[in-house]
Formats: sequence, C-alpha cells, structure tokens
Amino acid sequence: MNSLLYVIAVILLIGWAIGVFFTAVGSLIHVLLVIAIIAIVLAIIRRPTTV
Repeated sequence: MNSLLYVIAVILLIGWAIGVFFTAVGSLIHVLLVIAIIAIVLAIIRRPTTV
C-alpha cells in the first residue's frame, strides 16, 4: 500500500508539472499569435501599391 501511495504522488506531481508547463506555453503561444497578427496587418498596410 505504501508503494501505491508513492506511485500516485509521482503521477500527481508529473501531472502538475505538465499543467504548469502547458499553462506557461499557452500564454506564450497567445502572445506570439498576437504579435504575428499585428505583423501581418502592418505588412498589409505598408504594402506598396502598384497601379
């Protein structure tokens, strides 16, 4: 029974670490997505017009 508690504790610890990692990466992905959208909009606005 003692070994089972250690296994559960390790699984919960790994799950917590993965959750923290993906939360941090998730916010970073959102920031990078916003920067990419701003860059695309600026590229469309500053595009030279050829007539």
